Amino acid sequence: MTEAIDRQGLVLVTGVSGFVGSAVARRLAADGWKVRGLVRATSPRANLGDFPGELVEGDARDEAAMARAVAGVRHLFHVAADYRIWAPDPEEIVRNNLASTRIVMNAARAAAVERIVYTSSVATILPDDTGPADETRPATPEQAVGAYKRSKVVAERLVEAMVAEGLPAVIVNPSTPIGPRDVRPTPTGRIIIEAASGKMPAFVDSGLNLVHVDDVAEGHRLAFEKGRIGERYILGGRDVSLGAMLGEIAALVGRKAPTVALPRGPLYPLAWINEGLARITGKEPFLTIDSLKMASHAMYYSSAKAEAELGYHARPHVEALADAIAWFRDAGVLK
Repeated sequence: MTEAIDRQGLVLVTGVSGFVGSAVARRLAADGWKVRGLVRATSPRANLGDFPGELVEGDARDEAAMARAVAGVRHLFHVAADYRIWAPDPEEIVRNNLASTRIVMNAARAAAVERIVYTSSVATILPDDTGPADETRPATPEQAVGAYKRSKVVAERLVEAMVAEGLPAVIVNPSTPIGPRDVRPTPTGRIIIEAASGKMPAFVDSGLNLVHVDDVAEGHRLAFEKGRIGERYILGGRDVSLGAMLGEIAALVGRKAPTVALPRGPLYPLAWINEGLARITGKEPFLTIDSLKMASHAMYYSSAKAEAELGYHARPHVEALADAIAWFRDAGVLK
C-alpha cells in the first residue's frame, strides 16, 4: 500500500467482543478509521461498553449475516475464532474455524473488499528446538498438536489458497497475547489469574512467547498498511520460560514464586481425569492432555520479519503481565 493511507471508508472487524478483536478495533478507531464491529448475539458485552464505532450482530459462520456485515465495507480484519484448547467434541473447534474463515473470506470477495488482514496464530508454525521459530516453518494439519492448532492450520491454508486466486489478504500470526480486556479469559490469562492468586505451587516447565495485546493490535495496523499480500508475519514479544513467567507474576503481586517443576509423564492420568470431569461439568479443564503435549516444546518465536518489513515493535513482556494483573483486579477476578 502507499505511504499516504486513505482512511475514508468503512472497516469491518470480526470478533470485537473478544480479547484481540477489541484491541484491534480500538487501535483502528484511534488511527481515524470508521469501524464496524461484528459480534454474536450470545457474546459477552464487557468489552463493548465504549466500543468506538458501529456494532452489528451476526455469526461469522452465517453466510447471510456475513453478507449483511460486509455491505459497504472497504477493508476487513477477520479476528474472530473459536479459541478453545479443549472441547467435548474437539472437531467442533476445527469445523467452526474452518467454516467461519471460508464464509468470511467468500463474503469479502463477493463484496469486493479492497484489503484484508487475517488473524491466524503461531499455532500454525512448528516450534524449533534449536531456537525461535519463524515463518519458514509452516505446520501441516497432521503435525499440529490438538484441535485448536489443527483448526488454525487448515484455516490459514485455506486463506493462502484463496490468496492464490486473487484474495487481497495479509496474514498475521500473534504469539501469546496478554494484557487488559481478557474477559473469557484465555488459557494464558487463566494461568496469570491462578499464579497471582497463589494457586500454582508447582508447574510443568515449558516456554512461550509473551506479547502485549495492544502491541498485537498495532501489528495488525502495520500489516494492513505495509504488509505484502499473501505473506505471514509473526506478531510476538519476548521468549520466556513458564517458570520465569510465574516468578515475575509472583514479584508483581508480592507472593513467593513457585520453584517446583513437575515432570510431564505422571500428569497424563490427572489430565485424563480432568477432561472426564469437564465432560460432566461443562467447564473447560485447566490441565489437558494436549496442553501437556504442547509443553514438550518451548514455544519460542521470532518477530524479525515483522520488525524488518512492518516496523513492528513489542514492549517488555513484564509490562504486559502488569497490565493483565491490573485489569483482572479491576474486573474483580483477582482479589
